[in-house]
Amino acid sequence: MKVSLIYNEKQIDPNDVINVFGMTTKEHYSPKAVERVARALEKGGHAVKVIEGDMHLADELREFMPKVVSGENPGMVFNMAYGIQGQNRYTHVPAMMEMLGIPYIGSGPAGHAIVQDKVMTKIVLQRNNIPTPGFWVFKTPEDVFDDLVFPVIVKPKLESTSMGMEVVDNWNDLRKAVKTQIEKFQQDILVEQFISGREFAVGLIGNSPNIEVLPVVEINLGHPDQIQTISDKKKIGGVDKTCPAKISKEKTEEIKQMCIQAFAALGLNDYSRVDFRMDKDGNLYILELNSMASLGIGGSLFYAAKTAGYTYESLINKILDVATIRYFGSSHLAETEPDLTQPLRIVARTYLRSHLQSQKETLRNFVNLNTHVYNIDNVNKLGSMLSRRMKHLGFSEHLYRQLDVGDIRYFKNHDEEKNDVLIISHMDTHYGPNDLISYFEDDDRIYGSGIAESKGGLTVMLGALHALRYSKRLKKIKCGVLLTTDDSLGGRFSKKLVQQYSRKSKYIIGLKSASKEGGIITTCYGRNDYQIRFTTPPNSTSSDIHGIIPILGKKIAAIEKLSKDEKNYRLRTTSVVAQGTHGHTPNYATLTLVCSFKTPALGKTMDSKIRTIMQKKESGQKNLEVAINQIQTRPPVIEEASDKRFYEIVEELAKKHELKIKRHEQIMSSDISNVPSRLPALDGFGPIGHRYRSTQEYILHDSIVERSALLASVLYRCSK
Repeated sequence: MKVSLIYNEKQIDPNDVINVFGMTTKEHYSPKAVERVARALEKGGHAVKVIEGDMHLADELREFMPKVVSGENPGMVFNMAYGIQGQNRYTHVPAMMEMLGIPYIGSGPAGHAIVQDKVMTKIVLQRNNIPTPGFWVFKTPEDVFDDLVFPVIVKPKLESTSMGMEVVDNWNDLRKAVKTQIEKFQQDILVEQFISGREFAVGLIGNSPNIEVLPVVEINLGHPDQIQTISDKKKIGGVDKTCPAKISKEKTEEIKQMCIQAFAALGLNDYSRVDFRMDKDGNLYILELNSMASLGIGGSLFYAAKTAGYTYESLINKILDVATIRYFGSSHLAETEPDLTQPLRIVARTYLRSHLQSQKETLRNFVNLNTHVYNIDNVNKLGSMLSRRMKHLGFSEHLYRQLDVGDIRYFKNHDEEKNDVLIISHMDTHYGPNDLISYFEDDDRIYGSGIAESKGGLTVMLGALHALRYSKRLKKIKCGVLLTTDDSLGGRFSKKLVQQYSRKSKYIIGLKSASKEGGIITTCYGRNDYQIRFTTPPNSTSSDIHGIIPILGKKIAAIEKLSKDEKNYRLRTTSVVAQGTHGHTPNYATLTLVCSFKTPALGKTMDSKIRTIMQKKESGQKNLEVAINQIQTRPPVIEEASDKRFYEIVEELAKKHELKIKRHEQIMSSDISNVPSRLPALDGFGPIGHRYRSTQEYILHDSIVERSALLASVLYRCSK
């Protein structure tokens, strides 16, 4: 990954700003510290460029940082710049990154602005019932507060690293201290109740809900009334410290929870340090937070990280990693070596859980692309998106160009004739150009067009393949993937390809969503689609002002009556169109009908009944012409012995994953309907979902990880 490390110089160069104006920052990293971080990032495998955070920053970044919209891998800014001058200096570089659209480590402008203002920090802490010492704000040395109780500690409200801090125990010294600090720092002064006792510093790395609280560091002050000054912090190695602090498990847990609450309440990201004091009675108070905690080797953050087992390099790369996950849902760092002694289900789930946000972003992109079966451009666009992902995983592609629908794509990750396993799914949906329901989340559900029928399954497949690659098992599986583009048409164009590649595979897997009970599809209905055209002569003497419409009504009524007796079949009228020649009374009509059936014999019976109803001559309509066109057909899937054995394998793996599955009979047909008999084929390996082809089509959020991990295990078992 390309990483821009941004820092600021100790002295302002007039060429770096338009005007030298306002308060200048007192905080800087030394050149050695900047170089140390750059080396750590380079050891992590990144291309690093060190850039000064001045007025030329945007131009420097424009040249170096990748342009994600052009398809390049994203880069990150590793911000070590505290700002040059003015107010809220911590916010300057993050705000510029927000404007430029560049990802960066650390908190956003709002979080930095609140934390840098010690008064605002304390207000937020108080509002969230997080203990912090009482305080008063002095705008002038003459301000008076009747409730002020000595001793107090005096400090400028917008500075860090203990600048200006002083403990006083009377009004004369307080006024002198306030006067001195106002003149020096040109800002309001925070006067805070001084807590006599022990002092602690606690580092945090991560983002909710995965925040790592590092071991507690105690600052060994030597006396309960002592404070840590800026000169103490600038000493080589800093103040003497103890880590982990010698406190009870209960106090450690209390500190941990206070840190997490404060981190969340103040809206911070990626890493921070929290400073505490504990009085003689064991009461804990948060003094302040530092949203840009020192990354120096003598700082409390690294001191705690060493105790937790980090090296300096791994700490720096960890901070970059958690920021990358926050932005992209996955780490773009070189993957850590998986523990291959662990079962695949554990390795896969761990990987998938940390990459869930990335999977969801992929799913969002799929769902928000309208891939109606005849929207060939968008279907092919989705195919290209998947093609890039599959090639990245080591799959080669064979493209079957189509004219009437989108291009069918076949991938495999090996050079042999036969597959261990063939995955079949489709990219088209039935949603028309005006029917698209965009991706949105509501509690534990994710909604969107095609999300359960196909696009959730495609996302699960990619997650499973990535998890297998991460666990170094993907190359051990001879895997084929066939992505069709005519599922809405019953596989009219892809049928032969499904049959061809299925015969070359030991197992066949479909990616339709699972039922609400976790159902794996072992059987599904067949389907016949009919387009029936009725015509009467335009000058028929028996026609009335309604023309052919009464006849059409009788046919539909007969179908409705037949539908009421449904058992192991389903009839649906999907379209009715009646028109007249040259604007006259309707004399021809088209009826579109779908029949789903459980067995081949029932399919033939229903075909006969439908034809009988449609061809029956109605009274007074001797000249009625009926043309029945069976526009598509799919045979039913009947569970065979090979399917049962395959299901038992999946069931065994599901138990190890602690997932509930069951045999499911699906009324809607799928691509596995075209798989030749006696080949082990199961469908329903997508996420748990419901309400196919409706405005309420959804999947369950948590099932993305669960089903991806299960699919990874099934694919690997198929190679055995």
